[in-house]
Amino acid sequence: MSTPYASAAPYYARHRPPYPAELYALLADRFALDGSQTVLDLGAGPGTISLPLAPLVEQVYAVDPEPAMLAEGCARADEQGLGNISWLRGDAAGIGRLCLPRIDLCVIGDAFHRMDRARVAADLDAVLAPRGGIAVVTSLLAAWPAVVDEVRARFLGPGPGAAQGTPARRAEASAADRLRDAEDQLAKSAFSRVGTTTWERSTRCTVDQVIGLQFSRASSSPALLGERKDAFASELRTALLDHDPGGTYTRTVTVAVTVATRPRR
Repeated sequence: MSTPYASAAPYYARHRPPYPAELYALLADRFALDGSQTVLDLGAGPGTISLPLAPLVEQVYAVDPEPAMLAEGCARADEQGLGNISWLRGDAAGIGRLCLPRIDLCVIGDAFHRMDRARVAADLDAVLAPRGGIAVVTSLLAAWPAVVDEVRARFLGPGPGAAQGTPARRAEASAADRLRDAEDQLAKSAFSRVGTTTWERSTRCTVDQVIGLQFSRASSSPALLGERKDAFASELRTALLDHDPGGTYTRTVTVAVTVATRPRR
């Protein structure tokens, strides 16, 4: 059965911004990636991490519950000539059923908060190599112009937490909470040696990219909008251009990676 991300998958693959190159440099340094390692990308989506990580390791197992996401990732891997990624349908609750070989690194990109974190860490303890570890990526995104939330509210309702302040403050608080929770959960696990590194950058998007990013979210996917999809896109385009006729929108993105390994003995 498909997940809420089924119709969002092509927009997710096309419009979600990549993680910074510094992330892969950090992972390569911390885990001595030399082309001989095996990596598990849990909640892989369309391969946002798997694709750029594949050239650094021997094998990537990209696991996601949504077939449409896996299909997007597989197509992009073929386009890039990457033959060392295995695309597996599964979820964080079934790590033991995947019959994986010994894993050197597990990466989780913006999905850890949707998982049973304590169980995932415990299950990974059984499959990760002694010097292996977990890298949880969390994106802290500044809000789009308020007109985006206004159009979303007209079509989809105010959304959860609407009474808890401005959209920017809600987004900032939510992401910060996810980051703290990831650090806390991992610190209580077998991988209790925890450290977080962050990078900040500005991203520029066109009107089409802002609209595509809305369709990439489960809460505003094409399937959820249904026959209202085109009207939503039209109203959002008009609202954005009224807000800024230049048609280019900039927001700050902070990407945090929390690396957790077993304590040194």
